[in-house]
Amino acid sequence: MRGFTLLEVMVALAIMAGVILTVLGSLNYHLDSIAAERDNTTLTLLARYRLAELEQQGGLQQKSEGSFAPAHADVTWRAELLPARLPALQRLVVTVKRKGDKREVALERYVLK
Repeated sequence: MRGFTLLEVMVALAIMAGVILTVLGSLNYHLDSIAAERDNTTLTLLARYRLAELEQQGGLQQKSEGSFAPAHADVTWRAELLPARLPALQRLVVTVKRKGDKREVALERYVLK
């Protein structure tokens, strides 16, 4: 009867360990990427929501800020009216920021004065 030697088994285990570690590292990387994209999407949707809400309210202020509590207590927003190149327009910039990891999304739209 012929079997595997201890050296052959050790080499096979080393190869399998390398493959498993590579797969786990790749999986972890992709899960982190998915989580980051999910966070960016959430911040972008919150910024779009706040931008639309500010435009519907009318009477825009030069600067305003707030948070999305209680649903997103760790997310704050800031809106600013800035001058544009054309005198009849202003830039409305809405910045949404997460406190914990410092992620930030800024959207801007041009509005009439």
